[in-house]
Amino acid sequence: MIEFIDINKIFKNNIVLHDINLKIEDNSITVFVGPSGCGKTTTLKMINRLIKPTSGKILINGEDISQQNLIKLRRGIGYVIQQTGLFPHMTIRENIELVAKLQKMSHTERDLRVKELLEMVGLDYDTYANRYPKQLSGGQQQRVGIARAFMINPDIILMDEPFSALDPITRSQLQDELINIQTQTNKTIIFVSHDMDEAIKIADKICIMEKGKIVQYDDPETILKNPINDFVSNFVGTNRIWSSPEYIKVQDIMETDPITCFPEISLFKCIRKMKHERVDSLLVVDKKNKFQGVIKIKNIQKEPDHYKQVKDIMYVPEYTTSPEKSILDVLKEVNNHNISTLPVIDQDGILQGIITKSSLVTTLSQQFDFSIDDE
Repeated sequence: MIEFIDINKIFKNNIVLHDINLKIEDNSITVFVGPSGCGKTTTLKMINRLIKPTSGKILINGEDISQQNLIKLRRGIGYVIQQTGLFPHMTIRENIELVAKLQKMSHTERDLRVKELLEMVGLDYDTYANRYPKQLSGGQQQRVGIARAFMINPDIILMDEPFSALDPITRSQLQDELINIQTQTNKTIIFVSHDMDEAIKIADKICIMEKGKIVQYDDPETILKNPINDFVSNFVGTNRIWSSPEYIKVQDIMETDPITCFPEISLFKCIRKMKHERVDSLLVVDKKNKFQGVIKIKNIQKEPDHYKQVKDIMYVPEYTTSPEKSILDVLKEVNNHNISTLPVIDQDGILQGIITKSSLVTTLSQQFDFSIDDE
């Protein structure tokens, strides 16, 4: 764990960072994001002591980094910057293995490690190892920069806007690559970005900063749904949640007061309730609101004896959903199986709400360019 405790930074009478208290969990991607000059890069550079705080301390695994050997500290932290920092007179292999060579790693070990890392970032060893940086595209150079940061297998990787100068397609590819690499290696990655879309895509936690202060620190879903103040709301964008539909859950859009009935009531009373509520179906629950099934008017119309109870002709639907399920999965399910009513059931079988094709599903399908077929 990386912990910032009462960190302040004053430079030429300007408060650059003010009262930073933060805990960064291991094996995660944490993204610092905010407008230019908010202090995000300064915060990042304090982790490897490129910048020293005016007051406060930073702990890594409980140990104050100001008391550690500086060279040892930096060699244990990978660092990737926007300009890649590759040495133009060195081959790709030489650039990647440089720190390991300084640490006296054997030639055989270095060569095996370079092969592994180039494969990890999607570059063929035989094709690229002996090329020079100028012979690579910007995206390829950034892949090399990432490989170099992983060379000595550090637990922590710092990344300072590494993809900001790349074209959108290459940038998206490298974002995907970074997520895959972190999943495979379980490194702790601290990433600085000015792009909220990038932060939402790659982060486990997002730290939004303004004027040297932390404004909100939380997972992307919480920040999208519950921005802490107007600054966060404006920075995130009021409609950004729609561009990240994977964070929209059934519970966010379901109707929470579906029309229900008990299984013991008569079909006659059931018809009266449907007419009164102007619906063509009811969800059947017991007295503890545990979901039992569905009854539709078309099923009642086929039954001549209206004094029968609902439980006699109700049916248990093939498809239900849960409050935590992604709305994208639900939309696909509704479309693929031509479902008009989808009860929302929690893990204890309790009815929580309903999704209907005619209302919210149709609205959402327009947001995501889904095609909803009529029954």
